[in-house]
Amino acid sequence: MTVAGEIREIPLEILLALEREKRYSSRLMKDVLDKYDYFDTRDKAFIKRLTEGTLERQQELDYYLDHFSSLPVKKMKPFIRCLLRMSVYQLLYMDAVPDSAVCNEACKLAARRGFGALRGFVNGVLRNISRKKDNLPLPDEEGEPLRYLAVRYSLPEWLAEYWLEEYGREITTAMAEGLMEIHPVSLRFCLGLSPEEIGKLVNKMEKTGAVLRESPYLSRVRLLEHGDNISGLPGFPEGKWTVQDVSSALAVELAGIRETDFVMDVCGAPGGKSILAAEKADRVLCRDVSGEKTALIRENIARMGAENTEIQVWDARCFDETYAGKADVVLLDVPCSGLGVMGRKRDIKHRITREDMRSLSALQREIAGVCSRYVKPGGTLLYSTCTINPEENEEMVRFITGELGMLPVSLETMLPPLLLEQKKATEALRYSQGKDHGLTEEERRACIQLLPGYMEADGFFIAKFTRPPEMRADGTEGTNGEKEGY
Repeated sequence: MTVAGEIREIPLEILLALEREKRYSSRLMKDVLDKYDYFDTRDKAFIKRLTEGTLERQQELDYYLDHFSSLPVKKMKPFIRCLLRMSVYQLLYMDAVPDSAVCNEACKLAARRGFGALRGFVNGVLRNISRKKDNLPLPDEEGEPLRYLAVRYSLPEWLAEYWLEEYGREITTAMAEGLMEIHPVSLRFCLGLSPEEIGKLVNKMEKTGAVLRESPYLSRVRLLEHGDNISGLPGFPEGKWTVQDVSSALAVELAGIRETDFVMDVCGAPGGKSILAAEKADRVLCRDVSGEKTALIRENIARMGAENTEIQVWDARCFDETYAGKADVVLLDVPCSGLGVMGRKRDIKHRITREDMRSLSALQREIAGVCSRYVKPGGTLLYSTCTINPEENEEMVRFITGELGMLPVSLETMLPPLLLEQKKATEALRYSQGKDHGLTEEERRACIQLLPGYMEADGFFIAKFTRPPEMRADGTEGTNGEKEGY
């Protein structure tokens, strides 16, 4: 096998595995790159880009294949389907690879895996696309706006239709473009470092070849636009910084945690919010539903030295009477559809369905109903998701205030000025179409939907609430949850 053939066969195996198994590409990719850690940086980057790019552009690639192939994509054997998808991606989006090499290697792979009889078919389809790649057909943008969006931005048609209905064409197009951009890794520096110390550490990172720039929202977050082997960068082993998206860090900042607070992070994996909360608060209880998830939390918390954090395996749907009305702050980052992080997890859009989103909304209501009872009178509930689905976001705001009796707390005085400006601009666009989901003015101010293409962050939703001082954890009037109790 040639070196080129070996390198191309690895993304092919990943794509085939994802068709066979219900695994997320990010986890499988990590396992594969760890296995082939002895490959040089360029080869690993090639494997990662080819795999992720093929997944991200799948709808678009299938559209072109259906146009140029005599056999529809859905009727192809899985091996041939995956081989053609990744080969077309190389033809269209990897200029450094000669078209002739793409076609030749695809034919060799087909023969090597027992599909020699189909080499002519593979070669014909790829060479036809190669000849016409500068003038490939797209659905008519005006006549078929839904089909155009689905192909141009490689979205499932049901999702493109849902977004068009909910957000309108302008916002949907901007979001789709934003999700397809390269997403830098976010590094959050710990609160114990002074600005001068952060500057020195950044200089050390840059000497290794890393390229960083400051987030426009939080000064302690740097966006790593170029860099290899993140865990090998200066300061990582010592716990001076952690990988955490700015939107996740922002959620903790907006919670308004004080030094004397007891914080519960009820769906805490991988631990980023708990770590930041522990840098601010007296005590943090971080929970998640499985030993696998809490093991990841323990690893991250141990490296960052968050010794005031207790970690427990706990299903957030199960009420724990021990902590009824005891928490000053509850961080409630619920399981969600993840549509806001499609730019990082390319296969989410292929897995999630409309029915899945409805099921998740019901789960979120169940979890919120249980975990809101941990908030002490006058305490804070900080709700968040990494999605851009109103059923999981704005409609949850109405549920938390209307059904659970929590009061909305304005975020606008705490938001970074640029983000507040962007919030108002995107809300004006949405609400002009009547898409406010019945929120009151107070509820609007208590939440923010970060939108890809408009904000420089993942698609993320944050909402803040407080328990009325006269309301007990069981919903009756009175006071409880004195601090001595925990």
